[in-house]
Amino acid sequence: MAVDEQLLEILICPHCQGELTLIELPAASRLRLVEKYREHFQGEDPVVEQGLHCAASNLIYPIVSDIPIMLVDDALPDSVLTGRVPTTDASTVDDSTATDRARGS
Repeated sequence: MAVDEQLLEILICPHCQGELTLIELPAASRLRLVEKYREHFQGEDPVVEQGLHCAASNLIYPIVSDIPIMLVDDALPDSVLTGRVPTTDASTVDDSTATDRARGS
């Protein structure tokens, strides 16, 4: 079972309202996400293979057992696609992102 095509057409990035692209997640990210969401799937292992990538916000929203997880706090940095380590330098953080996190948004 896959995510409904009509749903994919209407979903947008909750952070910036940008367009989302369906992508395959790297194996290492898949394994981490399976462990993260395992407790929510009693009696079965969650299936994580794809995500929704927003190029404008550089975020990936994982799809767990055909359910898009559209929470900014649960999104992955798109650096997982290249294996780069995301920077934590404050000068590279978008001001609106820092403000949103400070507000608890």
